[in-house]
Amino acid sequence: MIRCIPVLILVLIARFSFAQENIDVLHYRFHITVNDANDSIYGNAKIKFRVNEKKPVIALDLVNRDKDGKGMQAISVTYSNRSQTEIFKHENDILYIPSRHNKGDEAEVVINYKGIPANGLVISKNKYGNRTFFADNWPNRGHHWLPCNEDPADKASVEFIVRAPQHYQVIGNGIQVEETNLPGGLKETHWKEEVPVSTKVMAIGIAEFAVQLAGIVDGCIPVYSWVYPEDRDQGFYDYGQAVEILPYFIKHIGPYPYKKLANVESKTMFGGLENANTIFYSEQSITGTRKSESLLAHEISHQWFGNMATEKSFAHLWLSEGFATYLTILYMEHKYGKDTAQAMLVEDREQVIAFTIVNNSPVIDNNTDYMELLNANSYQKGSWVLHMLRRELGDSVFWKSLRLFYTRYAGKTALTEDYRKLLEEISGKNLEKFFRQWLYTPGLPRLNINWKYDQKHQKVLVSVKQEKTVFEFPLEIGLKDANGKLTVTKFMITKATENFTIPVKQKPRQLVADPATSLLFSGNVSEIK
Repeated sequence: MIRCIPVLILVLIARFSFAQENIDVLHYRFHITVNDANDSIYGNAKIKFRVNEKKPVIALDLVNRDKDGKGMQAISVTYSNRSQTEIFKHENDILYIPSRHNKGDEAEVVINYKGIPANGLVISKNKYGNRTFFADNWPNRGHHWLPCNEDPADKASVEFIVRAPQHYQVIGNGIQVEETNLPGGLKETHWKEEVPVSTKVMAIGIAEFAVQLAGIVDGCIPVYSWVYPEDRDQGFYDYGQAVEILPYFIKHIGPYPYKKLANVESKTMFGGLENANTIFYSEQSITGTRKSESLLAHEISHQWFGNMATEKSFAHLWLSEGFATYLTILYMEHKYGKDTAQAMLVEDREQVIAFTIVNNSPVIDNNTDYMELLNANSYQKGSWVLHMLRRELGDSVFWKSLRLFYTRYAGKTALTEDYRKLLEEISGKNLEKFFRQWLYTPGLPRLNINWKYDQKHQKVLVSVKQEKTVFEFPLEIGLKDANGKLTVTKFMITKATENFTIPVKQKPRQLVADPATSLLFSGNVSEIK
């Protein structure tokens, strides 16, 4: 009882001043028990961590029970090297645990808990009425059912040991270590991921599945399809495309970082969720027509950008979502040609234009409602930034930058400025202004382009006026003659109003702004009679 008083005082102080960066989680080992009678789960978490800064308490994220009885209840807390139970405090969705450790120490804490997840672990029925359990942690919902340090920058290896009724199969991150039938109609399944990952992409799926080995890539990477038994034929056909997609990214970015790839039909709020090597797709992703190819490419590319090379904070989400969006376009360009890629870019540009009309935020956005960051800025505009960099620097430099960025930050975290400096290192160009206007400034160029043919002097007079924010960028102007031949001239736009002349012997049939789809802009073209 004497120890309780100072610990409680310290906990109250910690509520207002604690920074969770004082620990670095090294490994999670979660024992999870589920049942068919109700939605309660029982958990045992062993969390190994290193102390970055000596403090009297450590704090882990874990949602408290609410008035409806949903949430988690911590039952006991002990350190692995101590038999005595610790006096802890669980309030305001934080589990506070006394610490006697010095900077640099490693320790392992064991937490027993139970509860009904209100979020993070989706316990429901699938489209066929069968009961399922699927982790849905992104972006910071893992603490609804797992005690953890829910920071994308704190990566750790993870194990899931799941005890469930025998009729279920269990998929999880990493490699399956064990599957054992137990007395009482139960089964225990153990998955282990040795590569450190963020909690946002840690996952288990518990359901009745049909499972197929779709193929082996590079002689050592098994690619699996996990689908509901009712979707067996169509699902295996649709998800089988992963065997073609994976080698493309290995060739162009670098070695695949995990020991398997599983594509899983699931219950998730997202179309696809890039869990490390265990990707979850919505139930609507299977059609038997392979229409989800771009979705698979997007989520598979995340295994490099988002999972291994991770944004240090969600404000820089474009480093994963923008990269995955553009890498998908590059894959589709590789497979189907430039026309397909150009059509995707045009569609994405329209989405950015529509978004900026109602939202005046930059791509680098400190909005703490992370779900709101799942928008056209993070995806389509981020992708367009990469496309414009590719146009500016050339294919060779661009691809080199992707490979080096991945190599340098694989297993680590990065900020936007890290990518800018790397690009400058490779290209020898100062890109500070480019990054500032496209990523840190809201909106995009809004152009009014007027043109008139001067018959007497045989030239086209072009006027380019920007509305609101003034951007600097190269603008390609194409003149189409009577036979449909297109002649393109590039101009550098640096002011609110720019006037140019293009010598041409006959009046063009049409002026086309940005004919090669190289610029993110909105605007209109008008001929002055």
